[in-house]
Amino acid sequence: MIRVLVVDDDVRVARNHRELVESLPGFTVVGVAHTAAAGLAQIRGHRPDLVLLDLHLPDASGISVMRTLRAATADEARRTDFLMITAVRDIAQVRDALHGGAVHYLLKPFPLSALRDQLERYAVARRQMDTEGETTQQDVDRLFGLLRPPGGRSLPKGLTAATVDLVAGVLRAADGDLSASDVAERSGVSRVTARRYLEHLCADGRAELRMRYGSAGRPEHRYRWVA
Repeated sequence: MIRVLVVDDDVRVARNHRELVESLPGFTVVGVAHTAAAGLAQIRGHRPDLVLLDLHLPDASGISVMRTLRAATADEARRTDFLMITAVRDIAQVRDALHGGAVHYLLKPFPLSALRDQLERYAVARRQMDTEGETTQQDVDRLFGLLRPPGGRSLPKGLTAATVDLVAGVLRAADGDLSASDVAERSGVSRVTARRYLEHLCADGRAELRMRYGSAGRPEHRYRWVA
């Protein structure tokens, strides 16, 4: 389980973010804080894997929380990642957040689907980082791309973000694996289109392909949501 702490001075926003995190498989919320002091205390108490951190807090900035933790012991600092969630658009603050080790920076207002997407990407990246052995440049590029996806999600030509979300939603809601035909029927797109988007989600690390072998004929391609 990925243990998450929500730190936001807006009670309503914090509640919405908590509910979203708790709705995602593989995530759990260990606490909610509304000030920098409370956030820092809960980080030290709960040792979360990820903090959804607002920059504008009543007693100090979110940047100061990051700096305080990073200045602590190496063991304490390396335990926690930060996903900045804020309305602050000052480029200096963005730079400070990145230098402080933030995995991403989401500007309010944004749809909850954007936060869900980032959390799912984080889960995939974390799973890859937990594996042992050597890595290739392609692995590194993909890992950084998951943590900090470029604008427009760098979709292949002909694919749209709206249809990616549609197909991903169908796969996410399924109890088990689905074929391209199953996804096409549930989403309303053609089978060929469903197959293209499923292949993209597999390449993105959020879905995986499994082969089902029958008694005769070619094996069936089955897709399962893993983010």
